[in-house]
Amino acid sequence: MKKAAFIPARYAATRFPAKLMQLLGNKTVIRHTYDNTLATGLFNEVWVVTDSEIIFNEIVNNGGKAVMSIKEHESGSDRIAEAITNIDVDIVVNVQGDEPFVKKEPLEKLLATFNDSTVQVASLMQVLNDEKLIQDPNYVKVAVDKNMNSLMFSRSPIPYHRNKDITPVYYEHIGVYAFKKQALINFTQWQMTPLEIAEKIECLRYIENGILLKMVVTEYMGIEIDTPEDLEKAAKFL
Repeated sequence: MKKAAFIPARYAATRFPAKLMQLLGNKTVIRHTYDNTLATGLFNEVWVVTDSEIIFNEIVNNGGKAVMSIKEHESGSDRIAEAITNIDVDIVVNVQGDEPFVKKEPLEKLLATFNDSTVQVASLMQVLNDEKLIQDPNYVKVAVDKNMNSLMFSRSPIPYHRNKDITPVYYEHIGVYAFKKQALINFTQWQMTPLEIAEKIECLRYIENGILLKMVVTEYMGIEIDTPEDLEKAAKFL
């Protein structure tokens, strides 16, 4: 199977404009993400998919591969689906552009799920222990069945902790996905679904169309750059 990583990269970001072009050490955030994804050695190709000539030039001028989006897109999945239409690939991994400390092990586990031919989509999650974060709607939670297939994603705590005699396990969804090529193309051709619209969680569209995501437990991928404060944390971590 031919495996490729695609890094959707918008220049404009609501909370932190141009965050992907901020310097982190001696390289921009997007170059750290690209270089670390490439360094895993897991992929036949690694691409940045962007709406910005600035980001495109940053990658290409430093020896990387990038493609410009033709249309405006609502999500990274839509942006990648457009890019893969004419690219020979079997398994597509969506790596977030604002995750500069990409690690090999979580991505390796993600790709391994496709040894089961029935898996169409897979994603990462981690155990969430902090009660404040469990209650925080910015942290998307996921409930799974005994085979680690997704049952529901929500910004609310799931499961609801009614039985105080037990301590439920809460999982945070980490937005790194792997898809069979056709599954991703199908996703972008479906209409947005009621739960997706209500929660503003795009992967609910798969569940509402009868496709469960195979979830993989991992440790956190690193530091996600959403704010200037996150960039400061990343600089210290680096």
